[in-house]
Amino acid sequence: MTTVPDAADLSTQRALADWLPGRLAAEAPSVLVIGDLMLDGWWNGTIERLCREAPAPVVDLQARHSVPGGAANTAMNLAALGARVSVAGIIGTDDAGADLRRQLVAAGIDVTHLHSHPDMVTTTKIRISSGGQVMLRLDDAARTVPAPALAALASSVRAAVERRDAVLVCDYGNGVLAGPVHEGLVQALAHPATGGSGPERPLVVVDSHDPRPWAALNPDLVTPNAQETARLLDLRLPDGQDRAETVSGHGPALLAATGAAAVVVTLDRDGTVLVRPDGGTHRTWARPAAEKQASGAGDTFVAALTLARSAGLPLTASLDLAQAAADVVVHQPGTSVCSTSQLGRYLAAFADTALGADELEQQLELHRSEGQRIVLTNGCFDVLHSGHTRYLNQAKQLGDILVVALNSDDSVTRLKGPGRPINPVADRAAVVAALSCVDYVTVFDTPTAEPLIRQLRPDVYAKGGDYSPEMLAETPAVEESGGRVAILDYVAERSTTAVVNRIRGGEGVAAVLPGPGD
Repeated sequence: MTTVPDAADLSTQRALADWLPGRLAAEAPSVLVIGDLMLDGWWNGTIERLCREAPAPVVDLQARHSVPGGAANTAMNLAALGARVSVAGIIGTDDAGADLRRQLVAAGIDVTHLHSHPDMVTTTKIRISSGGQVMLRLDDAARTVPAPALAALASSVRAAVERRDAVLVCDYGNGVLAGPVHEGLVQALAHPATGGSGPERPLVVVDSHDPRPWAALNPDLVTPNAQETARLLDLRLPDGQDRAETVSGHGPALLAATGAAAVVVTLDRDGTVLVRPDGGTHRTWARPAAEKQASGAGDTFVAALTLARSAGLPLTASLDLAQAAADVVVHQPGTSVCSTSQLGRYLAAFADTALGADELEQQLELHRSEGQRIVLTNGCFDVLHSGHTRYLNQAKQLGDILVVALNSDDSVTRLKGPGRPINPVADRAAVVAALSCVDYVTVFDTPTAEPLIRQLRPDVYAKGGDYSPEMLAETPAVEESGGRVAILDYVAERSTTAVVNRIRGGEGVAAVLPGPGD
């Protein structure tokens, strides 16, 4: 496995380029997915009448198909993104089990450690829909898992985890990971001297309805959703933006309960929030589709996150990439996967996305009419790094819509001198726009952002650095339109100039995950 630290000088500019998914796929990390494998059925038909014996709609079926679900969907996503995938779990010898095994093998997934038992029922979830609306879901699952099947899986766990770059535990509470399997997995991944953090240990990610039983693994990442997090904290999470703030405020409790090095809480339409022991947080913002018969975006998210981390991408960049992958599948019907090519095309679509000031003004008026608050910030954003992404995350949380105004290339040269910018404005705009926290990007060429502020009239003007509002030329324009100035964190060691100097001096990890032509 390529080992890359979370270093500021591995820029997000490199991480979110459209070639990055292909570069990660070329790393082809070996990942074991162990847990509850399921089969999802999607049955579609028309409704034109009610049945006679009850006021229930009659669905005349026109199409039915099945796809891997649960842990199997996570494995399918990993394979589609370029990982070498093996699955471990228990299914039945029924028709659903045979169908599931066949589809996994067809996707190139190793099923050596996928055990079948005649007394096991393969979990199926059949969704019946009409006109794009799911009307009913039928679940069929084993009440108990046969003891011989559990013993067989437990005996193969150590061999299954050997020589893996990552192990992804998918525990949905179906009983497959209970008892001897749980104990065997903990023993196989634990390091006697360090409690599970030995140098040869793979990346360990836990996606579980209840991560607490897996605390003994000391996982690198756990990914509970909002409901699971609420149960962990024994509280009710508020709606909207306050959910992320509440989760961040309970970071120490989440880390203690899960035994994890980091916790990523998925919040559906509100994106995700990362909490770490150092108190640092990172947000992603989803770009949701209108309600559709879509399922499995969480599986895609954890698959992309695991792939990126096991290939060596820094954690915050991995989260943004995983959010992009999840955004891809929520626009697709059914239980879907995000492939390397789809993710690359999605990131490429952010090229040439900078709006002119007049068009942007019209868009912002629509947001204002819906009561949304506009945040504007500006800068060069040349060779994006973790200081930038942290700053933009903070700016987003000051309102609802974040607009980033980029200095034109000529403007950057005037400010920074010959040799800058490193990246032309089209590239800078594409990468900044791809960040989940950014809603709009525009470009300005004036000495300050004052003319743009007077036109766009933001509610909040955010600036990062060792400034006070009185020092900024833009402050009068902001206040005249009823807005306020917010000064955000200044991180000197994360400056672009420092990054460029390190790269030119041959320091840091700039050679890791090189782009085309490097």
